[in-house]
Amino acid sequence: MKVLLAEYACTRDPALAPEGAAMLDILVQSFTRCGYEVVLPGPGDFYHEIARLASTCDLGLVIAPDHMLAKFTLPLEQSSHNLGCGSMNAALCANKVTTGRVLRSHGIPVPADAPAGRHVVKPVAGCDAQGVRLTTDAPGKGEFAEEYIEGEHYSVSLVLSRVVGEACLYFSGNPPLVLAINRQDVTLNPDGTFTYAGGETPVHPQRKAEIADTAVRAATVLGCQGYCGVDVAVGDKIYVIDVNPRITTSLVGIAACMEEEIADLLVKASHGDVPETVHLTGSVRFDRYGTITRL
Repeated sequence: MKVLLAEYACTRDPALAPEGAAMLDILVQSFTRCGYEVVLPGPGDFYHEIARLASTCDLGLVIAPDHMLAKFTLPLEQSSHNLGCGSMNAALCANKVTTGRVLRSHGIPVPADAPAGRHVVKPVAGCDAQGVRLTTDAPGKGEFAEEYIEGEHYSVSLVLSRVVGEACLYFSGNPPLVLAINRQDVTLNPDGTFTYAGGETPVHPQRKAEIADTAVRAATVLGCQGYCGVDVAVGDKIYVIDVNPRITTSLVGIAACMEEEIADLLVKASHGDVPETVHLTGSVRFDRYGTITRL
């Protein structure tokens, strides 16, 4: 069987290319080990390359910045079997303001609107830590401001079954699988900007169950499918900071510790069948270039 792995950044966005290449390498290796023939887009227009190749492949997965993900997923899901999040749900997650409103309406803690004084300004549609800063300034065009949450920063990596039902709250198969909780290496720079440099996985914080439950609730409410990364900050509550309905850099570390193949998990999830747990051995640090250091 052929699988189309369409990763945008590694050849089209120099700032995100190292992370894109690292994620793509993990996926190519896993699908190859599982017996699939991997097909990659050519150097032409990314949308047209996906549209051209999707019908020739049995399965496909798009990895792209959140604000582009829905656009590039659409031609894939129209012509092949999508292993990732659906385009409509990806579009919802891409708008950080709308995402926050939806989560808040379901009782899931998110940062409050910006208070007086220092607050975080970020793009409404952004990726990584690009454009995110701690400041007293008002947000500019295409930006919004929210409360800065002091506390430990983690991401939760999930694999979710295909969603059925108009409300996007019901799963055709097993409940969401928590692959791992990952500590995020996020630095606040002297100029107020933030830098993401990788992290550590798996980690077992004191409030592990609460962190995992909050992430699962957030991804479920938003109707995410396939691999999903939920960023949280642990303060007086577990606050959801961002929801990424796609492969994230944390997979680089998880794959180094996980007995199961991510390719097999994604294919099973797309048919409503994910296991209750996976087997992780040891822990690692990983950076945005795909470098692994065993701990």
